[in-house]
Amino acid sequence: MQDRPFDLLNKAVGQTILVRLKNGVSIRGKLISFDMHMNIVMEDAEELDQNGSAKARLGTILLRGGNIFYLSPST
Repeated sequence: MQDRPFDLLNKAVGQTILVRLKNGVSIRGKLISFDMHMNIVMEDAEELDQNGSAKARLGTILLRGGNIFYLSPST
């Protein structure tokens, strides 16, 4: 059986993810929760520069789903 998008998000709760926003900003942090609009709460979030290095520590943040271009498990 194939996973649905929210099934994949459920599996990622508690894990580190990489989020790319529509404005080109990349953020890495631990996924804490999400809702049906794909608003997500992240903990220990940090903004990344173009090389993938931490640029700024953001702490606990809420990202509005409409601003998310994609999200992916991070290593």
